[in-house]
Amino acid sequence: MTVQAYLLPRSLPEALGQLAQHGLDVLVMAGGTVAMPLINDGISLPSVVMGLRLAGLDGVERANGRLRIGATTTLTQLLQQNAVPVLREAARNTASWSIRNMGTVGGNLFTPPPGGDVAVALLALDASVTLSSSRSARVVSLADFYTGFMTNELAPDELLAELWVPISNEPTAFLKYGRKHANTPAVVTVAARVTWDGPTVADARIALGAAGPHPIRARDAERLLVGTDLGTDAIAAASAAAARECEPFTDAIATEWYRRRMVGLFVGRALQQLAPGAATEDR
Repeated sequence: MTVQAYLLPRSLPEALGQLAQHGLDVLVMAGGTVAMPLINDGISLPSVVMGLRLAGLDGVERANGRLRIGATTTLTQLLQQNAVPVLREAARNTASWSIRNMGTVGGNLFTPPPGGDVAVALLALDASVTLSSSRSARVVSLADFYTGFMTNELAPDELLAELWVPISNEPTAFLKYGRKHANTPAVVTVAARVTWDGPTVADARIALGAAGPHPIRARDAERLLVGTDLGTDAIAAASAAAARECEPFTDAIATEWYRRRMVGLFVGRALQQLAPGAATEDR
């Protein structure tokens, strides 16, 4: 064990001050469900660890048509909100109850594939994140937050403070396919959202998990849906496009070939839930 100091700030300003003081020597931890296994296995060897549990960064509230989610809000807390039902579904499908009691919404954004199921739903919802430092704070869309495998827009002196999710009545769908019915890493995760202009699709979001270096948008598939009635042909074309443009990988859970096939299948199933005439309970 290399940890020489454990910091437990009681506010965001105190946490940012500690981060500025210790710089790259500090490992920031919220729930610890990702960080602690890395430390215990000797993969991560930090000299200083800063826990954010008491920094006042948890909580969920409505504000100006959006849902504000504190970065250290647990997945169990996310289950208790009803403003954005698809986030409840994503949280319910993430890990076990013990992990949900500890794991945080902010931490889920940093979970490498095939994890990060809540992040997939947030991406489909056009969520944004507030990145704070002792200098200032800035808001970045989640679509722009990810820059590569385990890399993102967060600067060394910044902390993820909160997430913002627009609240709307647009139909959404969330599907996760794993080897087991519960508490399973994803073969693929799909979150989809459609905006209608009368009988045609005005805009669409299709987010994929376990199909790239981080949660990704299937932008070609989204474009193919705009202007359609979300009929059988449109769904088939978008599903095929998503399978082509995703960037799956091979691991102990599934092969790259199998993940690509499942992307096409589950994007199709998600869009079928959003099509006109789909049963209300499927939306």
